[in-house]
Amino acid sequence: MRAEQTRYRVPDWGVGELWTSNRLVLAHDFRFEAAAPTAGFVEGFRVDAPKGVHGPPTGTVPPLSIRMGNGSVSNGQRERGGAWRDVLAERIAAFLAGEEVTFDDIELDLSWTTPFQRAVAEILRRLPRGEVVTYGELAALAGHPGAQRAAGSFCARNRFALLVPCHRVVGSEGIGGYGSTGVAVKRRLLALEGIVV
Repeated sequence: MRAEQTRYRVPDWGVGELWTSNRLVLAHDFRFEAAAPTAGFVEGFRVDAPKGVHGPPTGTVPPLSIRMGNGSVSNGQRERGGAWRDVLAERIAAFLAGEEVTFDDIELDLSWTTPFQRAVAEILRRLPRGEVVTYGELAALAGHPGAQRAAGSFCARNRFALLVPCHRVVGSEGIGGYGSTGVAVKRRLLALEGIVV
């Protein structure tokens, strides 16, 4: 399977990186800019590396161009994909601008997931804008009451940033975490949808 990379910038938000094969999204990462312009970038979403690719021992995640490791796009090379990928990047930018955009029509590669992880991803994709669930509620909706930690682990390693909206999952006693990007980004994303936590 030949994977193609598309990188794009969303002003005041950061840089996105899509990996696709035809119209199948293999992964989507987004590196959110820090709130202060001089502070640089906040680390992007932590995702599981594809089979056969191992993450660095520090627990940080290299850019997708390294993680995918299939040689179709070399590390550091910037490509703009075909019209479909460009339109998807524009839809993500519109979402971050506060427009009511959904991504439920985008086909994601979930072949690597367990049945529970697939159920979690599908539930999150159907969760309407402006609504939240707790990790416990998410696990129960996925058919595994009491598996809130497993639901949280899936969200922490979500390889489809924004396309599987893990920012809509909150803790039972507050906002909860948001991978390595931090709570400030999660609050900002929820505020786009009219949710104050």
